[in-house]
Amino acid sequence: MFDVRCKAMTTSDWLSTKDLAEWLQVSPATVYRWRYQRTGPVGHRIGRHVRFRREDIEAWLVGRREMEPTDA
Repeated sequence: MFDVRCKAMTTSDWLSTKDLAEWLQVSPATVYRWRYQRTGPVGHRIGRHVRFRREDIEAWLVGRREMEPTDA
């Protein structure tokens, strides 16, 4: 018996390039540049469209977080 357990994804779990740009308050051109340079969050091509999973975006943001300055 094959048992697959996964969280059902909803459409709100996936963001378009425009949605991502609005969420991060950058232009869509910036998101396209990140994809071209391979410096942005992981994107998934679905047909002709690119979509970004929220969990991939959040992981990417954590990796880009600047450390708080320490008091010396």
